[in-house]
Amino acid sequence: MTTPPRDSLTLTRIRHDEDKEPRYRPLDMGLILRLFAYTRPYSRLRNWLTLSVILRSIQLPLLAWSMGAIINGAISRNSIRGTLWGCIGFAALALFTQITFFFRIRMGQLIGEWVIHDIRLQLFKHLLTMPLGFFNRTKLGRIISRMTSDVEAVRAGVQDVFFVGCVQGGQALVSTLLMLWIDAHLFLVVMIMAPVVWSLNHIFRKRLSEATRAVQESFSRITATLAESVTGIRVTQGFARQSVNADLFHTLVMDHSRYNLDMARASGVYLPLLELSSQAVTAGLMVAGGYLAFRTSEPVAVGALIQFFFLSGVFFAALQSLGALYNQALMSMAGAERVFRLLDQEPEWKDSPAARDLPDMRGRVECRGLTFGYKPGQVVLNNINLIAEPGQTIAIVGHTGSGKTSIINLIAKFYLPVQGEILIDDVSILDIKGDCLHRHMAIIQQQNFLFTGTVMDNIRVGHPAATDEEVKEAARRLDCLDILEALPQGLQSSVGEHGSGLSLGQRQLVCFVRALIADPRILILDEATSSVDTMTEVRIQKALSQLLKGRTCFVIAHRLSTVRHASQVLVLDQGIVVERGTHAELLMKRGHYSNLYRQFARLGLGGRPSSKLPPPAAKSRPD
Repeated sequence: MTTPPRDSLTLTRIRHDEDKEPRYRPLDMGLILRLFAYTRPYSRLRNWLTLSVILRSIQLPLLAWSMGAIINGAISRNSIRGTLWGCIGFAALALFTQITFFFRIRMGQLIGEWVIHDIRLQLFKHLLTMPLGFFNRTKLGRIISRMTSDVEAVRAGVQDVFFVGCVQGGQALVSTLLMLWIDAHLFLVVMIMAPVVWSLNHIFRKRLSEATRAVQESFSRITATLAESVTGIRVTQGFARQSVNADLFHTLVMDHSRYNLDMARASGVYLPLLELSSQAVTAGLMVAGGYLAFRTSEPVAVGALIQFFFLSGVFFAALQSLGALYNQALMSMAGAERVFRLLDQEPEWKDSPAARDLPDMRGRVECRGLTFGYKPGQVVLNNINLIAEPGQTIAIVGHTGSGKTSIINLIAKFYLPVQGEILIDDVSILDIKGDCLHRHMAIIQQQNFLFTGTVMDNIRVGHPAATDEEVKEAARRLDCLDILEALPQGLQSSVGEHGSGLSLGQRQLVCFVRALIADPRILILDEATSSVDTMTEVRIQKALSQLLKGRTCFVIAHRLSTVRHASQVLVLDQGIVVERGTHAELLMKRGHYSNLYRQFARLGLGGRPSSKLPPPAAKSRPD
């Protein structure tokens, strides 16, 4: 038996991530400047933060220098008074340094949080402008990743990498100047060791970063698999997959242990080498300093050596911090690039600048020669023509994949046709604002969606200003108020994520009331009664026959019992209207609809088969 790749294991199949995104990206000044542009609304805070960064860059090297100065000055001269004043001055400088540090951290956190707030808000607003096709093509995980991990990587870049990097770079620069001023010969020792320490830090930090990311991803797979196992325990036990799933989970756990061991090995090598390099620098400075201190001509003072040791410590600490920040900077660059790539992605189409509101919409819908495909070269609908007058009900039937939902998507302006046009009240849909069209339209789908909140909150989505009494009246007119009030807290019953806490039928009833309280001129029912029981469906159908008067309604149904009273029935086959007419007329044609009716009647889905049902006939031509 071949062992599947460890990184692609799931409980159901082997999965290869073909479009895996890069973790790192080289530093890009364009991205940095674009990120920095988000600080413009907070320029006052940014300027104070810049001042604190400059002060912080100078203060730590000055503290190291002042310690050596006190030792080399007052202490070496045995001056108690000078030592006391030196200590007081050092304490004042240290206190000022900590105050500066406090405000630098606070202002850095504030400006980082505000920048991320603006980016997230801009991302969300941008997502709301994207057409439905974008969400059908883009993985949900990718969208969530942009709003979470990528934005958090940008946050780290703003709060930590940029400002902390400036502080560490400034400290290294000031320490370099002070060391060069104290003794140029000792400084040469530092310059020889600096590339070694930098390279060592950079190589192992990168290895540790990759190992840490591998551990995190492995742990995410474990938690996701565990959650999937618990959620799908019925399927697991129903198909007797306990041993198979246990073996796959064991492989994931072993991988996680292997990644942890890799990180431990990298840390076990890195930390001793880092300590060894620091000791090597100290030893080199002691050898060179001792030689310079004992030479007969122009010996270096011991206090100067102490100053140099302190400053070299600040210098190498800053160098190591910069090495650690470098990998984080590359990750921040990769996150920023993905965030800005999404922000720069233009919608496939927008409302025309000439688009206008249609406040007094009557609901007349006309489709002229509609041709449409989700992908170039793949036609889903071909030359669709229909007219729906206000108050009429148009039923659309056909086999799965015949194009029924595609027609609804075009009428709702979720997509634009490749050819042809749609007219609402004799106005092209391209000349009507999408928001205006959707305010006069309500859609009830087979796969209903409810938001977290209460039943009342979800109903008010269709009409936020509706009062409690108006909501109850809408449910009463739909003849389902008693069902909703029978919930534990009635209309104030809590609704969990994805409608949890309610049955499928109860969720569908909420969607019906939500649609009808919006008082739409155009109503779309996409297999809307499939989730309710037969008795409730009869009640809803009876109520709808009264409520749909004066409204244009499009009905997609597999149960032909729901389309018998439609003003017109369109029969689709492979994106073409092959028949149209009333229920009775289509039965007499003995074509597609008649065959469908026989099939559904035989299965008990189309109602009781009629004794006068005509015999099947040959396939009809397109109308």
